[in-house]
Amino acid sequence: MTVKDLQQHDVTANGIRVHYAARGTGPLVLLCHGFPEGWYSWRDQLQALAAAGYRAVAPDMRGYGRTDAPAEISSYTVLDIVGDMIGLVGALGEKQAVIVGHDWGANIAWHAALFRPDVFPAVAALSVPFRQRGPAPPLHMLRKAGQLTHYWFHFQEPGVAEAEFERDPRTALRRVLYSISGDAPPETRRLTLQPGKGWLANTLDPVIALGSGAAALQALPATVPGLRRKLLIDGAGHFIQQERPQLVNEAMIEFLGGLPAWGR
Repeated sequence: MTVKDLQQHDVTANGIRVHYAARGTGPLVLLCHGFPEGWYSWRDQLQALAAAGYRAVAPDMRGYGRTDAPAEISSYTVLDIVGDMIGLVGALGEKQAVIVGHDWGANIAWHAALFRPDVFPAVAALSVPFRQRGPAPPLHMLRKAGQLTHYWFHFQEPGVAEAEFERDPRTALRRVLYSISGDAPPETRRLTLQPGKGWLANTLDPVIALGSGAAALQALPATVPGLRRKLLIDGAGHFIQQERPQLVNEAMIEFLGGLPAWGR
């Protein structure tokens, strides 16, 4: 399959223009990418899901690719982005979708199913397990724990991370995608910054393997009602659907095939 084989369209959803790639017909499966990615990260899943009898749709999420990027930081709350996905389901002429997310897209998928189970009756999440709400905002918890070198802080001051990435976008993306992949040496797989250096200096999946991610993974049977399966793929890193597309496709199709019918 090539990009030319895909349908690509723009629609208005939740008040913004959303670009998406799609393939296939049947029950809708919505694929939400993470950072720093776009709809293209789901290219292998679009083909496989279509062949299995599903309508697979992968949008550029708010702020990415050809989808609108509102200037206000306050326009990127989980409510806004879940609202985009609800609006996209309606714009596609559908009433329901199984929602699949990777990385930050997994966080959106989890919350979409929490907020609107009538629209999203099932969720599959890659690389980011569900975390219950903590006693304080995440950045506050990191400060309290003394984790001031966590990469989230690097992205708080507008323009700092952007300047680092924009010096050489192609190289920056390659470094990020490689650095926490299963092919990278363990010393690169960190979510913290080296003193005096940017995030790309860092650059086993640290989100799953370390700290609260590992704890959240172990807690899934208690925190996710109706949990069907936990799957760990040996040797793979964070960008799982691109690193091990065949295994991810097989697991995803098996999961979808075991669900009650959804759709119109």
